[in-house]
Amino acid sequence: MLLAIDCGNTNTVFSIWDGERFIATWRTSTEWQRTADQYYVWLSTLMHFQKIEVDITEVIVSSTVPRVVFNLRVFADRYFNTRPIVVGKDGCVLPVDVRVDEGTAVGPDRLVNTVAGYNLYGGDLIVVDFGTATTFDVVDSDGAYIGGVIAPGVNLSLEALHQAAAALPHVDISRPQNVIGTNTVACMQSGVFWGYIGLIKEICARIKAEHGREMKVISTGGLAPLFQQADALFDEFNDDLTMHGLVVINEHNRKHT
Repeated sequence: MLLAIDCGNTNTVFSIWDGERFIATWRTSTEWQRTADQYYVWLSTLMHFQKIEVDITEVIVSSTVPRVVFNLRVFADRYFNTRPIVVGKDGCVLPVDVRVDEGTAVGPDRLVNTVAGYNLYGGDLIVVDFGTATTFDVVDSDGAYIGGVIAPGVNLSLEALHQAAAALPHVDISRPQNVIGTNTVACMQSGVFWGYIGLIKEICARIKAEHGREMKVISTGGLAPLFQQADALFDEFNDDLTMHGLVVINEHNRKHT
């Protein structure tokens, strides 16, 4: 039984994989101060509440927040008696190559999405992930990660507007009824929504032109369906892409260790 943990800048997701499917998934805010004991109390309480009784024997972690990794290692060792696989660290073998400039540290979430995308859809992909940052990851025909693009996240952009301009309120992202806003909230929503539509279209078009081959565009992250409603931006949407990638990486390491 595998516990897959995806720790992002904003949220951390815990999922239990029984060998065929995810039987439970929980989300919590990412806090680097949280101890191993606190992780266990939180997780065990949720498992008890949902009447889930499993024997977790493997743990895999992907974390874009380095400070949480130590406590997650202690959590896995203390409560499940297992040494977790940490994506991007020594001891984790990826099933794909990483072809970027020497010395470049690629975010583990981007590597996991690459593995998942190639496993599910084959090569020549653009994986667009709507997280704290909006990332575009380019997957070559053989599954290798060959680079990408990082843009500010949608909610981050809205929060920056709110914080930097005293007269602008905090607003939630949604599709505005019209492009031309007739009030402050509508103006802000239109700028962010249609601005990101343009950003996604233009970046994907330029990646395809530079790559020189037909490419599929795969999206993941909570806001992807919102943008898909406006234009046919993506060939596929997969909300479980990162978790699927963690399962694939864990199975690959089990076979090669």
